[in-house]
Amino acid sequence: MAEADFAYSLAVDAAGLPLAVSIFADDRVLLDQMQDDVAQAGLTVRESGDLAQLLAGDVRALGELVLVDCPNPDAAAMAVLARLDSRAGNSGARLILSTNIEALDAVFACCCQSSPQILVNPLRAERVIALGRVLADIPNLRVRELSEEDRLTLLRLTEQVGHIAERLDRLDSASGWGQNAGGGAFRFESPKEGYRTENDLIRKPRPPLPDARLVRQIIAQRKARAKFFDDYLFADPAWDMLLDLTAARVEHQRVSVTSLCIASGVPATTALRWIGQMIEAGLFERVEDDADRRRAFIDLSDKAADAMARYFEEIGQGALMAA
Repeated sequence: MAEADFAYSLAVDAAGLPLAVSIFADDRVLLDQMQDDVAQAGLTVRESGDLAQLLAGDVRALGELVLVDCPNPDAAAMAVLARLDSRAGNSGARLILSTNIEALDAVFACCCQSSPQILVNPLRAERVIALGRVLADIPNLRVRELSEEDRLTLLRLTEQVGHIAERLDRLDSASGWGQNAGGGAFRFESPKEGYRTENDLIRKPRPPLPDARLVRQIIAQRKARAKFFDDYLFADPAWDMLLDLTAARVEHQRVSVTSLCIASGVPATTALRWIGQMIEAGLFERVEDDADRRRAFIDLSDKAADAMARYFEEIGQGALMAA
């Protein structure tokens, strides 16, 4: 099959609106639903069709925003997604890709240039939220710049809306109603270069990271709460992922994006949003697999490892068991 080529054109009017959108999905009901949601968001659907149209080898002009539902991508589809990611990265187009948990690692690995939103078995509400995040990120549409605290508040709010949507979906499924459409306190900001506290004019050497067995025990204790309380009551994906990656770093183990999503204790789509925020904040790093370009891993950055080591030293191992 000839390699698909894509030529993006930024179709906007004099006011910078509306965005042109391309939609590809094999599920006809889902395709119609996505078109309706795009229209409700005030965007223009340039074209829509099944994945075969996206996989066709002819040159095509796509919109500034491309939505693709690829729950079970084969090798040919993965190659086209990689090409799509490259073109989007170069042109500034936005991608929203939906898939399933089994294909997540492969989809994540082939999308390294465009920072797409990846949704895992999303509800309709989660797709709408993804569209809203695109609109909030477009300079011409933004009312004001979002501060770090604003972005994290929006992320928390997004999670809450997702939780509500999931609960409503469960209620609808149980009762037969409807159709199943298938400024936090934690600031992700590293001290700036040259930063010194009054008592830290000479920075101490980094202490060693704690024993991985201790960190794994803390993780197990945190997960045990779910036996007695609602999972969402204690949801703290950023911290749970930091703990998991800290243990993995000590064990010299690589962590896949799917494994890290599971460790987060929240739905995969929510976990992916947090992973993106943590990468942007310089706490996580994406590491390509040199032996297999279809895989990518997540690791702590050196700054995050330094912070975790100092945290564990600060609170002392006696207090760690209560973490």
